[in-house]
Amino acid sequence: MNKHGIIFILLVMIIVSTIMEPSFLNYKNLINVFRQISVTGPIAIGMTFVIINGGIDISVGGIVGLAGMVAMILMSKGYGILIALLAALAIGILVGFINGYYVSKGLAPFIVTMSTNTILRGLAQLTTNGQPVWGIANGYEIFGQGYIGFVPVPVIIFLLVFAVAYIILNHTTIGRSVYAVGGNAESSRLSGISILKSKIFVYCISGILSAITAIVLTSRLASSDPTIGLDYQVDAIAATVIGGTSMSGGEGRVEKTLVGILIIGILSNILNLAGVSPYIQQVVKGLIILGAVVWDNSKRKNK
Repeated sequence: MNKHGIIFILLVMIIVSTIMEPSFLNYKNLINVFRQISVTGPIAIGMTFVIINGGIDISVGGIVGLAGMVAMILMSKGYGILIALLAALAIGILVGFINGYYVSKGLAPFIVTMSTNTILRGLAQLTTNGQPVWGIANGYEIFGQGYIGFVPVPVIIFLLVFAVAYIILNHTTIGRSVYAVGGNAESSRLSGISILKSKIFVYCISGILSAITAIVLTSRLASSDPTIGLDYQVDAIAATVIGGTSMSGGEGRVEKTLVGILIIGILSNILNLAGVSPYIQQVVKGLIILGAVVWDNSKRKNK
């Protein structure tokens, strides 16, 4: 899907949403849309790195669950915000490193990350025997509930994540290597690019951004439980493939993923306003992902 095509779809969705639900353009509702995409948005940005590199990351939801639980437990035991933040980010980096290492050794990305996701969910359950944790340290609420002027802090965090990701992918050597490995890993290896470093890099990026989502989400809810972040990979993959990132690797733009994130956010919002069952919403998102993948496959065959 070309750049102008996806923007046209976004504009059509905004118009249709406004006609269906005039309350869509209310300030409070628009803020709600942006706050929502700022939760899943960082994960979609991380997913873009991984898919461009020729992989997939199913473990993002598990990282959100465990990182959020650990951060909340530390604060409940009297540790400061900095310790909680560092612990959450460390979990993201560690899981990303493990995923990247094993994928670089030739194991299937889907199997590796599905396995780590299952492990992480189990660990999140073990930390509190499946019970939620309530209460946050003073000041922690700013990450999910704060405002700078009239702009929610989560939105600012997301925009900063997007800006850094854009610079890395478009203006750095390691960003070019992400594309190169995704396009042709063997040629990249022969040209001197480390497949191990490239895989670990993209999965660590995905892990860090999943941990950032955990921080924003637990701050917003002032609580955590082992199930938070469940199925977040669905929205992340949907936004990425809608944005035109090829599931075969080597092709994609983080700015188009941003448009895909907006499309998914608006779709979820209008379905909620219309009172559509969340189960039907899952079906719709699944069909969108399938359609985008089929279209991508057809485009590659035509090339």
